[in-house]
Amino acid sequence: MSEITNTEFEVLEALWVKHPATANNIIEQLNKNKPWHDKTVKTLINRLVKKEAIGFEKQNRHYLYFPLLERTAYTEMQSQSFIERLFSGRVSPLVAGFAKTNNLKKEDVDELKLFISKWEQDND
Repeated sequence: MSEITNTEFEVLEALWVKHPATANNIIEQLNKNKPWHDKTVKTLINRLVKKEAIGFEKQNRHYLYFPLLERTAYTEMQSQSFIERLFSGRVSPLVAGFAKTNNLKKEDVDELKLFISKWEQDND
């Protein structure tokens, strides 16, 4: 799959919130956060169709769009790519960076401990 730009991601995010959706439904959803030009959104929708990130089906005189990519699958893929690019595939420098700048919350640490504990159980 081709790289998805930040603006394309916002369109995809709108579809993850509610789908299937017409182009006008997507525009309405996006306009809740900031103003979007109709033509811009329609161009982004077409790009996402070409990238096979979203699909559509024609219903009467309207096109209904839906995501072909699950949000969790996309975020996992992007997370892995990010860690590979910036940290040579290692997670600990990323977490250490957050810890050093006090950006880790207690809930984050608790979740990490749970993940580590589960990993240890599964990989003994």
